[in-house]
Amino acid sequence: MDPLVQTTRGAVRGRSADGVSSFKGIPYAAPLDGVRRFQPPQPAEPWDGERDASRYSADTPQGTLLPGVPSSWNPADDSESLTVNVWTPDPGASGLPVMVWIYGGAFLVGTSRQPEYDGANLARGGLVIVSMNYRVGFEGFGWLPDQPQNRAFLDQLAALRWVQENIASFGGDPDNVTIFGESAGATAVAALTAAEAGRGLFRRAIGQSIAGGFQQEATARATGERIAAALGVPLTAEAFGELPSEAIHGVQSTPSTITPYGPVVDGELVTDVPWRGLRKEVDLLAGFNRDEYRLFAANEDLSTKDPAATAAAIGTSIDAYRAAYPDLSDPDLYVLIMSDSIFRIPTTWCAQDHPGRSWLYELTWPSPAFGGFLRCCHALDVPLTFGNFDGELATMVLGGTVPPEARLISEEMRKAWTTFATSGDPGWPEYEPGERLARRWDAQISVESDPEGASRRIWAG
Repeated sequence: MDPLVQTTRGAVRGRSADGVSSFKGIPYAAPLDGVRRFQPPQPAEPWDGERDASRYSADTPQGTLLPGVPSSWNPADDSESLTVNVWTPDPGASGLPVMVWIYGGAFLVGTSRQPEYDGANLARGGLVIVSMNYRVGFEGFGWLPDQPQNRAFLDQLAALRWVQENIASFGGDPDNVTIFGESAGATAVAALTAAEAGRGLFRRAIGQSIAGGFQQEATARATGERIAAALGVPLTAEAFGELPSEAIHGVQSTPSTITPYGPVVDGELVTDVPWRGLRKEVDLLAGFNRDEYRLFAANEDLSTKDPAATAAAIGTSIDAYRAAYPDLSDPDLYVLIMSDSIFRIPTTWCAQDHPGRSWLYELTWPSPAFGGFLRCCHALDVPLTFGNFDGELATMVLGGTVPPEARLISEEMRKAWTTFATSGDPGWPEYEPGERLARRWDAQISVESDPEGASRRIWAG
């Protein structure tokens, strides 16, 4: 019989298959109607009787990340989209470790129903897995003078409070919660690990490709003013609440950037970049992929890129890069500088400057997809983390056939992630000054000293 669980808002009926019970689309906050799209999350309404929890909810309002790629959200979708999904090996158990996934998507798109994020494989390791929907785009990160900034993080905090209040009913231990995420999700993990508002909601954190795109309020406000001007409305929640979301999404992006949004240093929830204030009591596992920017470079003409101009634009030294990497071509040097500045260096800073216990890893296994062009690109770790290889993202970054090396690395990564969430030890030494030991994920899994140390030393100043 399919399992029934009582939550603080009402009973939910899930589904059981292959040793795992799943519960999908459980609201942790009120629907995103009208002006509520731009306000802090409001409590979910209780319901009578049983709620069917066999299907994911609709996504939060969003546009698209790449031109020509359809959005996963439709304007006609149900507005009850701030929801969580739960996978558990035994709803009747108690004290199981809990892992809560925060998806990526450049702060612009994202959905917890992406096939790669299905939590069943991880749950079979004896954990309760949770994923959430949260606001993205202007609804999540757009600057408004009359509403709190970083509304996406407020959603994530509300979902984590739902976990504290409800996860014991699914067999989980609210005192042993690990948050984990990739890209924008990893950046959220770092921000929440630094935020006072996250205190007491989780014990450990895993950041996969933490980005450095934190914005000052002046930058976020300028983006908001640009969007308001394009729409011909005042920059207020009331005015934006009267607009359909698709109108906002249609003018929010610019051709010159991957995303116009990022966490806003608002002096309240986000007081600084996270590597300057990570809370000591939270254990941190952080890492990156060797060729992060290759995924984005697939849409660029690398022959036109000038690494010297790129280094100057982001404030680093092209001479130091050429000295450290004398054999790299200009296109490869450009990709390396972009990989460092966006993901690899911010992730390294989080590991090295964390005042508590931290571990670092680097994924170096090169994907065969696109004739090997992607190498070890951004997001390659996502299907490996969950052991799910059937989604569009997995097919894109791995190719049509999953290599045996990918399955081996996936099995070992999942073992490390779940062991860390269970006991606080992923299976290799902590990242500490001196040797700076880190896990290297490749066809031959090893521990190495100071991965990408040449780049780290360039950015040390």
